[in-house]
Amino acid sequence: MIKNQLTIIVPIYNEEENILEFVKEMGLYLEETTVKSKVLFVNDGSTDKSQEMVDEICSKKENYHFIELAKNSGLSTAVKAGIDACETELVGYIDSDIQTKPIEFLKYFEFFPEYDMVNGIRAKRKDTVVKKMSSKIANSFRRAMINDGIEDTGCPLKIIKTEYAKKIPFFDGMHRFIPALLQLQGCKIKQIPVNHFERFAGTAKYHLWNRIKKPFFDTFAFRWMKSRYINYEIKNRA
Repeated sequence: MIKNQLTIIVPIYNEEENILEFVKEMGLYLEETTVKSKVLFVNDGSTDKSQEMVDEICSKKENYHFIELAKNSGLSTAVKAGIDACETELVGYIDSDIQTKPIEFLKYFEFFPEYDMVNGIRAKRKDTVVKKMSSKIANSFRRAMINDGIEDTGCPLKIIKTEYAKKIPFFDGMHRFIPALLQLQGCKIKQIPVNHFERFAGTAKYHLWNRIKKPFFDTFAFRWMKSRYINYEIKNRA
């Protein structure tokens, strides 16, 4: 079992209906974990009461912190902002809709430090037919085009060694390619099944209208980046 510290990034955009329940679920993880962990909400320009709720939570719970972005900038930007702010050895990511549970992170730690990232595979997904089909098509197309071998790149339950997360070349849409972008650095990735549940409340705020269109074009952008990616190690210096 590792003893590294972990920051868990939680992007939020108009999630007032889910935040309190999410904190309950996160509390179950924090009570069980032996890895010192803190929660970092990244408010991506919410216009509801999300920030008020986050302010109150963070004022009462020492393990909770937040970043409030000046405007809604998208999921990739929210994840990048969280990684940029991370000062722990490990950085995690989970959505606030509780379709995946924080308690699942307990399964991940046994694979560090051997692996550089652990990525979940959502088992028996409880999404709509349209969402499941579009995700399946996008995942199949991505694997065929870039050969990353990642079954479920969109699973919002990840832990990464921060030193590699901070080197990821970020761009709009990059959240779909986090495992593949880490592979460019030579990182070892472990994939494990995790439970999946129906959304607790509300509707998904990200990527409803473009589940296939944007991943299609972003995959070609990644192929271009992969062909020109520079990766090196310094052997010695004086």
